[in-house]
Amino acid sequence: MASILISSVSPGLTKSSLRCSTPSPLSSNQVLSDLQLRPLKHSHSLSCKKLLRSHSKFPSVTLASHSSATSSSSLLNKNISDNLSEVQNLKANNVSWIDSYLPSQLQPYARLARLDKPIGTWLLAWPYMWSIALAAVPGHLPDFKVLALFGCLALFIRGVACTINDFFDRDIDKMVERTKLRPLASGELTPFQGLCFLCFQLLLALGVGILLQLDNLGWTLGTATLFLLFTYPLMKRITYWPQAYLGFAFNLGALSGWQAIKGSLDLAIVLPLYASGVFWTLLYDTIYAHQDKEDDIKVGVKSTALLFGDSTKTWTAGFGFACIGCLALSGFNANIGWPYHAFLAAASGQLAWQVLTADLSSPADCSSKFVSNKWFGALIFGGILAGRLAF
Repeated sequence: MASILISSVSPGLTKSSLRCSTPSPLSSNQVLSDLQLRPLKHSHSLSCKKLLRSHSKFPSVTLASHSSATSSSSLLNKNISDNLSEVQNLKANNVSWIDSYLPSQLQPYARLARLDKPIGTWLLAWPYMWSIALAAVPGHLPDFKVLALFGCLALFIRGVACTINDFFDRDIDKMVERTKLRPLASGELTPFQGLCFLCFQLLLALGVGILLQLDNLGWTLGTATLFLLFTYPLMKRITYWPQAYLGFAFNLGALSGWQAIKGSLDLAIVLPLYASGVFWTLLYDTIYAHQDKEDDIKVGVKSTALLFGDSTKTWTAGFGFACIGCLALSGFNANIGWPYHAFLAAASGQLAWQVLTADLSSPADCSSKFVSNKWFGALIFGGILAGRLAF
């Protein structure tokens, strides 16, 4: 039908007629434009009108094609918009004082050491502080110079631990939502730059050790801490108990702090203190691991969160009881005053609140409970101070 009508139109209209006969969404508009702009003879006008009428017999095809194109374009625009929003939100959520105050060249290194997230430093520092305070002379405050130096040591060792962890996990971190923007995973820093920064942090930690004038036992404990931290990232590939291994590494400060003051170890005091820290780490890091459990399954790494599953609260409650029991035993063997036990009761309430109210299906709540452990450490430290002064 279209070919008959086209042949009846003059050669001057061949191109516009062919456009009319093409079943594209805009062909009708093109024909109307041609009819308006060209003075056509009556017969030519009638022919084109017939062609338009024949074309209009299939409006659903034209509208469907136009609708499909519009829908695809809208979907593409929406996907682009969603991806841009996701990137912007991720960046907004990771903005910290580092982005505001440090030169751009130093920012990736500061983020690699987690300087914008001090909770890890607190968790590593508290066992040092507990044992140093326990080793203080009854009726006196602990040596604040030693406290400050061990605080700096905790900061540097925590940075070392983060750098090692991110170096080994850089390929895994790319596939995990929470960690994909870390400097090594995102490519902001190269592995070589990460290793150079690791060496720099080790030198800083070595300098603090020299200032502390550690003896052979002190250096041995420090070396053991570093060995455990260097090998910790491999544990999540081997065992469902990497949190226990982290506990062994993170709480050796319970031995080092006492040894730095006394020059030796009173095992009746420091071993229960060390054990309490290991159980504490098992509690808070199991809750923390629930943030990534879905991604961990996909990438094939292990954790106590995956091991315990729906029984997590039962296990973490047990870790909490064991932690408090060991702290009580350590305080009893150290012959500490009664205020310590009052603070210990308050710390018990803090752990109970974590275990009972943690929403293990909410990454935000798991993170919040994890961060709250700095207050548990502060309560124990305050109790030891009060107990020693009250003696």
